[in-house]
Amino acid sequence: QVQLVESGGGLVQAGGSLRLSCAASGRAFSSYTMGWFRQAPGKEREFVAAIRWVGYSTYYADSVKGRFTISRDNAKNTVYLRMNSLKPEDTAVYYCATGRPGSNWPSVHQNSYSYWGQGTQVTVSS
Repeated sequence: QVQLVESGGGLVQAGGSLRLSCAASGRAFSSYTMGWFRQAPGKEREFVAAIRWVGYSTYYADSVKGRFTISRDNAKNTVYLRMNSLKPEDTAVYYCATGRPGSNWPSVHQNSYSYWGQGTQVTVSS
């Protein structure tokens, strides 16, 4: 079992920045691919970014590429999502998740992830 707790969400003006954190407890955090997803009101949950546990390779959705940065600190069992140049369309609940062992890379589908946090709200005002 892995428990994930997101934090760092909030209200920010367009063009601003936020850093989300996802603290993990339970099984070996450093062995998992970690991902961030988001879900806006009335929309399906969508992939945002992922980071591998080997080599720390990263992958981003086109909509956030160049603005968001995913990183991890295995010593702290924490994954981060730095979000710059935020836009109103980035407004959503953001979730972190652990990848299923053996999933293909890059893991962009929800069914490639097994454990999920409760989410943190990000609201970007125009």
